Amino acid sequence: QEQLVESGGGSVQSGGSLRLSCAASRDSDGTWCMGWFRQAPGAEREGLAAIDSDGTTMYSTSAKGRFTISRDNAKNELYLQMNSLRPEDTAMYYCAAVRKEVAVGCSIVKVTTNPFGYRGQGTQVTVSS
Repeated sequence: QEQLVESGGGSVQSGGSLRLSCAASRDSDGTWCMGWFRQAPGAEREGLAAIDSDGTTMYSTSAKGRFTISRDNAKNELYLQMNSLRPEDTAMYYCAAVRKEVAVGCSIVKVTTNPFGYRGQGTQVTVSS
């Protein structure tokens, strides 16, 4: 089992920054692929970034250059540093995790859509112009 709890969301003006955190509670061993996705009202889920257990990072086009994903394996925590925020970044942001043994590797798609993965409850990010 894996429980994920996001924090760090809030309201910020365009051009501002936020740092999201995700605390993972897990009761099983294994190597984990972790990531972030977002969903705005009426929009499709959008995968943003993923990070492999060895620290390899992957970014979507919309996240690359502005967002940075990182993890602290000792603390079982995941982070998303978001800079140069825009009004179109307004959405609910979710943390996701999946065991690499289950997903057969790590990618943004695998961590955010695998039916045997885990997702948190989300944290709201609102960017005003």
